[in-house]
Amino acid sequence: MTNRATLIGFVAVLLWSLLALFTVGTSPVPPLQLTAICFSIGGMIGLIWAGFYGSFRHLMRINWRVYAFGTVGLFGYHFLYFSALRRAPAAEAGLIAYLWPLLIVLFSGFLPNETLKKGHIVGALISFAGAAMIVLNGGSGFQADAMVGYGLALLCALTWAGYSVLSRRLGNIPTDSVAIFCLATAFLSALAHLALETTVWPQTSIGWASIIALGLGPVGLAFYVWDIGVKHGNIQLLGVASYAAPLLSTFVLIGAGIANATWALLIAALLITSGAALAARASATISKD
Repeated sequence: MTNRATLIGFVAVLLWSLLALFTVGTSPVPPLQLTAICFSIGGMIGLIWAGFYGSFRHLMRINWRVYAFGTVGLFGYHFLYFSALRRAPAAEAGLIAYLWPLLIVLFSGFLPNETLKKGHIVGALISFAGAAMIVLNGGSGFQADAMVGYGLALLCALTWAGYSVLSRRLGNIPTDSVAIFCLATAFLSALAHLALETTVWPQTSIGWASIIALGLGPVGLAFYVWDIGVKHGNIQLLGVASYAAPLLSTFVLIGAGIANATWALLIAALLITSGAALAARASATISKD
C-alpha cells in the first residue's frame, strides 16, 4: 500500500466530478450510445499506452476470466445505473447507487492484510449523509411503485463496490488490461443501445467536444487511475474520499452557471470533508501501528 497510489486513485474522483458538466454538453445523445462512444475512446487510450510501452504481449497472456470480470464491473455498473434511472426518480435512485463508496469501505474488511477501523465506517457514514443532501436536493421522495428501479440501483452499487474491492486481489494484473475492459464495455453498450434506444448524434461542436472530453477523462483515464488506486493504495480512504465527487461536481456546475449555491451545499461540504478527515485519521493510526 502506498500513498502515491492512493493519490493516483483520487485523480479518478477529480475526473468523475467533471462527469455531470460534460454529460450536460452531450445532450441529446442517449446514455447507452454515449457510453459506447466514450468507452471506445477510453479503450483506445489504453491501447495507445500499451503500444507505446510495448506491453501488448502482456495483454494477450491475461486469463479471459480477468477480462470477463472487468467487463462485468464496468458494463454492469453503467447498464444497471441507466436502467435504474429509467424505472425510478433520478435523485433517489442516484443516492442508492452512491452507496458504493460506503460498501467499498465495508467490503475491504474482508481483504487479506487490510484493517477496517471504526473511524473508516463512521467517516463513510458521515460522508454519505453529506452526499445524500446533494443528491436528494429537489428530489420527489421515495415512491413505492419504483421499487424495481431502487433494486437495480442497489445492484449497481454492489457491482461497482465488488469490482473495486476484488480488483485488489488482481494486483499482479497490469493496469493496461483496463483497455480491454473499456472496449468490451463499449461493444456491449453498443448492442444494448441498438436494442433499447434510438440513435441520436450530437448537434453541435460543443456536443462532440463534450463526448471527447468524457472519453478522455471521466469515462477514460479515470478507470486506469482508479485501478492503480484500488490495487495498490489505501482502499478505505479512497472509498470515503469518493464522496467528494458529487460535492466537487456541484461546485463545477455552480462555476459553470448551471447550478446555484445553497446553504445545504455548505453543510454537505462540511459533512463530506469531516467524514474523509475521520477516515484519514483512522488510516494514519493504522500506519503508525
